[in-house]
Amino acid sequence: MSHRITLIPGDGIGPEVSLAARRCIDATGVKIEWEEAIAGQAALDKTGKLLPDSVLDSIRKNKIALKGPMVTPIGGGFRSVNVAIRHALDLYACVRPSKTYVGVKSNYKDIDLVMIRENSEDLYAGIEFEEGKPETKDLISQIEKYSKKKIRPDSGISIKPISKFATERIVRFAFEYALAFKRKKVTIITKANIMKFTDGLFLNTAREVAKEYEGRVAFDEALVDNMSMQLVQKPHNYDVLVTENLYGDILSDLCAGLIGGLGIAPGANIGNGIAVFEAVHGSAPKYTGMNKVNPTAMILSGVLLLKYIKEEKAALALENAVKEIISEGKFVTYDFKPSPNDPSAVGTIEMTDAIIKKIR
Repeated sequence: MSHRITLIPGDGIGPEVSLAARRCIDATGVKIEWEEAIAGQAALDKTGKLLPDSVLDSIRKNKIALKGPMVTPIGGGFRSVNVAIRHALDLYACVRPSKTYVGVKSNYKDIDLVMIRENSEDLYAGIEFEEGKPETKDLISQIEKYSKKKIRPDSGISIKPISKFATERIVRFAFEYALAFKRKKVTIITKANIMKFTDGLFLNTAREVAKEYEGRVAFDEALVDNMSMQLVQKPHNYDVLVTENLYGDILSDLCAGLIGGLGIAPGANIGNGIAVFEAVHGSAPKYTGMNKVNPTAMILSGVLLLKYIKEEKAALALENAVKEIISEGKFVTYDFKPSPNDPSAVGTIEMTDAIIKKIR
């Protein structure tokens, strides 16, 4: 069976690590027809648009995409192309596994966590009002009228929508994921003690969904600030974590820190019958074209992709190949070495070549 998959190379180091993942996936023997589409800075330079309609059309048609990292300006400019893709395709579930591999520098051993983050709502929904705008001043007046609380007139405003619908589907996704991958526990993470009408809604809805899985998957709940401490102190007490958009973004980086960093952190964004796979790390433009960066996160995102399309044997073969190369520590990039200046470090291409030779 042949699979048709959209490939979006991305910006900065994106094309290099995307090519590495593509080569590794192809080396498993799974038949893939790749349809390349450009988005981000490359698309802006060529078409004048960051996210051309043709990209979304390609993903909708093929139902699956592998996407490299893209540039997102901080504090100004365009909103994240990554977020735009998720919203346009209703990829409501962000899945970010964090798993220890022998040979990676880390203070922890045997970590195996999965963060499942609601992708469509919360403060990342993009409902913002700029400081000083007439509509912002009007909104501030309305909020003050109904809440009886004073807001400084020079404030910017972000709206945090949390719905029962979106909460129910992400929590159900987390429990179904736990069942499918034989995980033992799902932990709901909120700040419901303070935000009672948003996080409180998320928690109460999650509790109702959890009742449907009693006796099959264990369930507990935690506050996001306490969970940050618990993950540092006792990460082995947790399994599948499900939470809102902002908390999930922050905590997934924390989990990546437990296993050695974003360089080995894969990700998936999944909707109803459609999915986009991507590394968690950014585009690192200063390393563009240097054949230096670690391709592991993108390759492991390819492992998630293979599992998604039911090519489990190929997924296992590729993950085992990555494990072997990292544990041997010979054909790895500088960030796996004791010193970043270690002369024995290899480049992106050479590490990819070594992984491909291990696939069997």
